[in-house]
Amino acid sequence: MAEKPQPVQVLYCGVCGLPAEFCEFGPDFEKCKPWLIQNASDTYPDLLKESNGKETDKVSDKLQSTSISEGSSASKPEEVKRLPGGKIKKKDKQEIIIEKVTRNKRKSITTIKGLELFGVKLSDASKKLGKKFATGASVVKGPTEKEQIDVQGDIFYDIVDFITETWRDVPESAIFFIEDGKKVPAA
Repeated sequence: MAEKPQPVQVLYCGVCGLPAEFCEFGPDFEKCKPWLIQNASDTYPDLLKESNGKETDKVSDKLQSTSISEGSSASKPEEVKRLPGGKIKKKDKQEIIIEKVTRNKRKSITTIKGLELFGVKLSDASKKLGKKFATGASVVKGPTEKEQIDVQGDIFYDIVDFITETWRDVPESAIFFIEDGKKVPAA
């Protein structure tokens, strides 16, 4: 009877998080080289030829100084969030974008994006907007899979005063309009 195939054990890079075979295609191969020489020398034999005994000591010292190894956690510089594949996660800018979309020639919808970045609960905000402007307001998922508030009617310019008065921690300089496809500050 045939033996069952065993699952393959994959060695992942301690620097970029990619499998060791794919480090050369990652965003920071130069930073991965010391780790690869130390932990996956059979995968990249060319790296081992490049570095002789003296350089290996330098590499291990460099590896420890950059706090990639598990032991040191004394002084960590600002850590960058990385997504799978080595991509760097960008922080969202704290800004509110207000956009007016016209439908059926006369009717319009005002969309408010980014209010949750200031710690505002969108469900509470939509209720307040609906009561203030006597319109329907709801929380919906936008095209970028982020939640936004849709308010029926054209409240494009009145909304800035309402937002800054209701939520004090939202500065007026962080509110932007989208007019004719261009981002324009509200202030």
